[in-house]
Amino acid sequence: MRPFEQIVADYGPVVLRVCRAVLGPVDAEDAWSETFLAALKAYPDLPGDANVEAWLVTIAHRKAIDATRARARGPVAVAAPPERPAATGRPEQWDGDLWAALRELPAKQRAAVAYHYLAGLPYKEIAAITGGSTDAARRAAADGIRRLRATYPLSTSDEGGTR
Repeated sequence: MRPFEQIVADYGPVVLRVCRAVLGPVDAEDAWSETFLAALKAYPDLPGDANVEAWLVTIAHRKAIDATRARARGPVAVAAPPERPAATGRPEQWDGDLWAALRELPAKQRAAVAYHYLAGLPYKEIAAITGGSTDAARRAAADGIRRLRATYPLSTSDEGGTR
Protein backbone atom coordinates (compact mmCIF):
# COMPACT_ATOMS: atom_id res chain seq x y z
CA MET A 1 0.00 0.00 0.00
CA ARG A 2 1.42 3.34 -1.07
CA PRO A 3 1.72 6.23 1.41
CA PHE A 4 -1.28 8.54 1.30
CA GLU A 5 0.96 11.52 0.51
CA GLN A 6 1.91 9.76 -2.71
CA ILE A 7 -1.79 9.27 -3.54
CA VAL A 8 -2.41 13.00 -3.06
CA ALA A 9 0.59 13.88 -5.23
CA ASP A 10 -0.40 11.47 -8.01
CA TYR A 11 -4.15 12.09 -8.18
CA GLY A 12 -4.58 15.54 -6.63
CA PRO A 13 -4.54 17.43 -9.95
CA VAL A 14 -7.08 15.05 -11.49
CA VAL A 15 -9.43 15.41 -8.54
CA LEU A 16 -9.07 19.20 -8.62
CA ARG A 17 -9.94 19.27 -12.34
CA VAL A 18 -13.04 17.16 -11.64
CA CYS A 19 -14.10 19.44 -8.79
CA ARG A 20 -13.55 22.56 -10.90
CA ALA A 21 -15.49 21.12 -13.81
CA VAL A 22 -18.45 20.16 -11.63
CA LEU A 23 -18.53 23.01 -9.12
CA GLY A 24 -16.63 25.87 -10.69
CA PRO A 25 -13.53 27.58 -9.35
CA VAL A 26 -15.08 29.01 -6.15
CA ASP A 27 -16.09 25.78 -4.42
CA ALA A 28 -13.60 23.42 -6.10
CA GLU A 29 -10.80 23.72 -3.58
CA ASP A 30 -13.13 23.06 -0.64
CA ALA A 31 -14.50 19.97 -2.37
CA TRP A 32 -10.96 18.85 -3.18
CA SER A 33 -9.97 19.16 0.48
CA GLU A 34 -13.07 17.32 1.66
CA THR A 35 -12.44 14.60 -0.90
CA PHE A 36 -8.97 13.88 0.40
CA LEU A 37 -10.07 14.11 4.04
CA ALA A 38 -12.72 11.49 3.38
CA ALA A 39 -10.25 9.42 1.37
CA LEU A 40 -7.69 9.58 4.17
CA LYS A 41 -10.21 8.06 6.58
CA ALA A 42 -11.21 5.29 4.19
CA TYR A 43 -7.79 4.59 2.66
CA PRO A 44 -6.71 1.91 5.16
CA ASP A 45 -9.77 -0.18 4.22
CA LEU A 46 -9.29 0.20 0.45
CA PRO A 47 -8.52 -3.17 -1.23
CA GLY A 48 -5.02 -3.43 -2.69
CA ASP A 49 -6.25 -4.02 -6.23
CA ALA A 50 -8.71 -1.07 -6.26
CA ASN A 51 -8.57 1.61 -8.94
CA VAL A 52 -7.47 4.54 -6.75
CA GLU A 53 -8.18 7.18 -9.39
CA ALA A 54 -11.79 5.98 -9.90
CA TRP A 55 -12.24 5.71 -6.15
CA LEU A 56 -11.07 9.30 -5.65
CA VAL A 57 -13.22 10.60 -8.50
CA THR A 58 -16.24 8.86 -6.96
CA ILE A 59 -15.57 10.55 -3.63
CA ALA A 60 -15.05 13.89 -5.41
CA HIS A 61 -18.35 13.41 -7.25
CA ARG A 62 -20.17 12.81 -3.96
CA LYS A 63 -18.53 15.85 -2.38
CA ALA A 64 -19.56 17.93 -5.39
CA ILE A 65 -23.16 16.77 -4.95
CA ASP A 66 -22.98 17.70 -1.26
CA ALA A 67 -21.59 21.15 -2.13
CA THR A 68 -24.28 21.69 -4.77
CA ARG A 69 -27.03 20.76 -2.31
CA ALA A 70 -25.53 22.99 0.38
CA ARG A 71 -25.33 25.88 -2.08
CA ALA A 72 -29.00 25.39 -3.01
CA ARG A 73 -30.03 25.55 0.66
CA GLY A 74 -27.90 28.59 1.46
CA PRO A 75 -28.95 32.22 1.52
CA VAL A 76 -29.28 34.10 -1.75
CA ALA A 77 -27.98 37.64 -2.04
CA VAL A 78 -30.62 40.15 -3.13
CA ALA A 79 -30.37 43.81 -4.10
CA ALA A 80 -32.78 44.93 -1.38
CA PRO A 81 -34.13 43.05 1.63
CA PRO A 82 -37.83 42.14 1.57
CA GLU A 83 -40.31 44.27 3.45
CA ARG A 84 -41.06 43.14 6.98
CA PRO A 85 -44.27 43.41 8.96
CA ALA A 86 -44.54 46.67 10.89
CA ALA A 87 -44.76 46.64 14.66
CA THR A 88 -46.09 50.18 14.96
CA GLY A 89 -49.80 49.38 14.65
CA ARG A 90 -50.40 51.86 11.85
CA PRO A 91 -53.14 50.70 9.47
CA GLU A 92 -50.98 51.29 6.42
CA GLN A 93 -48.32 48.95 7.77
CA TRP A 94 -48.57 45.21 8.33
CA ASP A 95 -48.74 44.06 11.93
CA GLY A 96 -49.07 40.30 12.08
CA ASP A 97 -49.57 40.19 15.85
CA LEU A 98 -52.53 42.57 15.69
CA TRP A 99 -54.14 40.56 12.92
CA ALA A 100 -53.59 37.35 14.86
CA ALA A 101 -55.22 38.90 17.96
CA LEU A 102 -58.09 40.18 15.83
CA ARG A 103 -58.57 36.72 14.32
CA GLU A 104 -59.00 35.27 17.83
CA LEU A 105 -62.06 37.43 18.52
CA PRO A 106 -65.54 35.90 18.19
CA ALA A 107 -67.03 36.54 14.76
CA LYS A 108 -69.51 39.25 15.84
CA GLN A 109 -66.88 41.16 17.81
CA ARG A 110 -64.36 40.88 15.00
CA ALA A 111 -66.89 42.13 12.46
CA ALA A 112 -68.01 45.00 14.69
CA VAL A 113 -64.42 46.10 15.37
CA ALA A 114 -63.50 45.86 11.69
CA TYR A 115 -66.60 47.64 10.40
CA HIS A 116 -66.50 50.42 12.98
CA TYR A 117 -62.77 51.01 13.58
CA LEU A 118 -61.36 50.07 10.20
CA ALA A 119 -64.20 50.95 7.80
CA GLY A 120 -65.63 53.80 9.88
CA LEU A 121 -69.25 52.63 9.70
CA PRO A 122 -71.74 53.84 12.33
CA TYR A 123 -73.25 51.21 14.66
CA LYS A 124 -76.63 51.46 12.92
CA GLU A 125 -75.13 50.29 9.63
CA ILE A 126 -73.11 47.59 11.39
CA ALA A 127 -76.36 46.34 12.93
CA ALA A 128 -77.95 46.21 9.50
CA ILE A 129 -75.01 44.22 8.10
CA THR A 130 -74.61 41.78 11.00
CA GLY A 131 -78.30 41.37 11.74
CA GLY A 132 -78.67 42.73 15.27
CA SER A 133 -79.57 45.91 17.08
CA THR A 134 -77.52 49.09 17.20
CA ASP A 135 -76.86 48.52 20.88
CA ALA A 136 -75.69 44.96 20.23
CA ALA A 137 -73.27 46.20 17.57
CA ARG A 138 -71.94 48.85 19.96
CA ARG A 139 -71.58 46.23 22.72
CA ALA A 140 -69.79 43.78 20.37
CA ALA A 141 -67.34 46.47 19.25
CA ALA A 142 -66.67 47.54 22.83
CA ASP A 143 -66.18 43.95 23.96
CA GLY A 144 -63.87 43.30 21.02
CA ILE A 145 -61.74 46.35 21.76
CA ARG A 146 -61.56 45.44 25.46
CA ARG A 147 -60.47 41.93 24.58
CA LEU A 148 -57.87 43.21 22.13
CA ARG A 149 -56.46 45.52 24.80
CA ALA A 150 -56.15 42.54 27.12
CA THR A 151 -54.63 40.11 24.61
CA TYR A 152 -52.66 42.26 22.19
CA PRO A 153 -49.10 42.78 23.45
CA LEU A 154 -48.06 46.29 24.36
CA SER A 155 -44.89 47.59 22.81
CA THR A 156 -43.04 50.85 22.51
CA SER A 157 -43.65 52.78 19.32
CA ASP A 158 -41.02 54.71 17.41
CA GLU A 159 -42.03 57.93 19.16
CA GLY A 160 -41.39 56.42 22.60
CA GLY A 161 -45.05 55.91 23.61
CA THR A 162 -46.89 52.69 24.10
CA ARG A 163 -49.82 51.47 22.16
